[in-house]
Amino acid sequence: MAKEGKKVGIVTHFYDKLGVGIIKLEGPLKKGDHLRFEGHSTNFDQVVSEMQFDHKDIDSGAKGKEVGIKLDDKVREGDKVYLV
Repeated sequence: MAKEGKKVGIVTHFYDKLGVGIIKLEGPLKKGDHLRFEGHSTNFDQVVSEMQFDHKDIDSGAKGKEVGIKLDDKVREGDKVYLV
């Protein structure tokens, strides 16, 4: 589905009331990165403005970590995340 961009992770959970998606990283990610979220009923772009690991603000995340990202739209488990 993604015509450009590198897959950097997959959504493992979404906290609807908080508007936070949990992403299992398959590559490095940092604040300011432009992401595309794609899934069965998900397709939107967003810049990473807030990111947390273990309830602490972080500027970047490494492969293998699960990070929380504040999102403007809803994501679903299994949605793919691309760096664009």
